[in-house]
Amino acid sequence: MIVCVCNRVSDRDITRHAHAGMSFDDIQLELGVATCCGACEGCARDIVNQCSASHPTAALRQEGAANASGFNNFAVA
Repeated sequence: MIVCVCNRVSDRDITRHAHAGMSFDDIQLELGVATCCGACEGCARDIVNQCSASHPTAALRQEGAANASGFNNFAVA
């Protein structure tokens, strides 16, 4: 999906750069996201935060899904 229409930056572009360890400011400088009208800044920042190592939301969602399905990672003694 195109996040930044002004500079034609997709969510995949942002994700790829965030997974490479770049901050939002670095990505903004590299790709030009949120440098024109600014309407995409919130969405772009959300994508970067979701990909950040310090915010492992994907891991938490997977764990929650596993526990909801009845699967438990903990052994009962």
